Amino acid sequence: MTQQELIIREVRTGKLVAFRREDDDLKVTRLETKTHVTIILRQVLGVRFDRDSGVLEVAYLRRRKKRTPFALMKLEGKVEGLDSDAAADWAEALMKTVYEDSGVKRGRHLMVLVNPHGGVRKAVAVFMKVVEPIFRAAQCTFDIIHTTHNRHAYDIAKEMDLKYDAVVTVSGDGLIHEVMNGFAHHEDPKKAFAIPIAPIPTGSGNGLALNLLGIEHGFDVTEAALNVIKGKAMKVDVFSLTQDGERTISFMSQAMGLMADLDIGTEHLRWMGDTRFMFGLIRGIIQFKPCPVQLSYKLAEDDKVKMAETLEARRLEHKEGDLEQALPHQDNTGRLPPLHNLPDDTDGWTTFEEPILYIYAGKGPFVGRDLMAFPVSLPDDGLIDVMAMPVSSRKDILLAIGGAAKGENYWHPKVHYVKAHAYRVKPLASKGSLAVDGEVFPFKEFQVEVHQKLAAFLSPYGHYAANFSSPTSSAPVTSKKRGDHHYGVLL
Repeated sequence: MTQQELIIREVRTGKLVAFRREDDDLKVTRLETKTHVTIILRQVLGVRFDRDSGVLEVAYLRRRKKRTPFALMKLEGKVEGLDSDAAADWAEALMKTVYEDSGVKRGRHLMVLVNPHGGVRKAVAVFMKVVEPIFRAAQCTFDIIHTTHNRHAYDIAKEMDLKYDAVVTVSGDGLIHEVMNGFAHHEDPKKAFAIPIAPIPTGSGNGLALNLLGIEHGFDVTEAALNVIKGKAMKVDVFSLTQDGERTISFMSQAMGLMADLDIGTEHLRWMGDTRFMFGLIRGIIQFKPCPVQLSYKLAEDDKVKMAETLEARRLEHKEGDLEQALPHQDNTGRLPPLHNLPDDTDGWTTFEEPILYIYAGKGPFVGRDLMAFPVSLPDDGLIDVMAMPVSSRKDILLAIGGAAKGENYWHPKVHYVKAHAYRVKPLASKGSLAVDGEVFPFKEFQVEVHQKLAAFLSPYGHYAANFSSPTSSAPVTSKKRGDHHYGVLL
């Protein structure tokens, strides 16, 4: 049986420090003062023992205060009272527990794409000063490329050697859009899509990070770095958008009218971060321009209560699988799935007859910190959530937007919300706005359909980290993990 406790004499202070395994925690105690911290094993990054020097190093993450980012902590000292074999066994047993026994590969090999020009232009500094030291402490290996021009990430993903355990994007959502479309044009697209993507949020729009990490930690680069190291692959649906015979992969959203204007109409305000989206929303309500389009969709569900109850049922029954189980072992090579809902297909389509102010469709609850646009979205249900707001009064729009950060706009009676297998939009005028994953697209007729479980993201939970429930539920289904509490003093 492996020794549960190990004592070191810390190199920095010369004081004795004890490490003890207790269930799912590592208890770290300064023996002289009897002060301690308790670290959940998920936050233990690396344990190394050097037989020649007899020195043990333990690296872990913990928060100085509840709502602050993680700090990278390292304790290093000479092992007391154990021979080299016993100390090496202790270190290896702890590493096995925090990685393999938890269904996570240790020392992941990463492709890291850093966008120096995205968002508030801090990606390079954030990666070098914060993220890279965490990756190294976790014994990850990685190749780093700084993107230099538009579609650079597309070119990289298209030609990428598929040897990596994950692709890490240090940017906003735009770089993820490029990677997805690069995968689609890879010589082996299905195998490329099987490599999970994990965002480090440094852009002005960080919708994916919010969906994976939650509203509290969605902009926390240390939480995102930990997800790269310890997250598990979550299979997700992506979309094919076809326009003029050309196919584009979309992973997050398609917006027309007001919702497109608040995104692409505020490109010049990227320095404001995600605050620019709220500015764009207020401006759009003042201008109040209708969206001249015809919307049609293949309906799967339009009962709002039923959709919310399905979300809760899925969360309650969810069980995490490990990375190897989550990734596909069969049929993960070959071409992209074929398009099924072709333009000449007319059976089973419903047309929305009212004049429209905006259309918003996508996957993942959050599109920004202030807007949970698709609160009942599921990562792998094979459907796309489509929201349409008919032309109404400014008062109705303001009421519909009220509570949008918590998804409360979903329940507004004027908001038309459906789950669809596919949808089509036909412009009725020559001018208008269309944004796909936040990128500008031509205002032309297009169609969107779903490819179930084609791609993967690394996730701490195995589902979207958003709290939402039906009116009949006693409480929202929440996504929380241990480790956000302050124990003892900082070591």
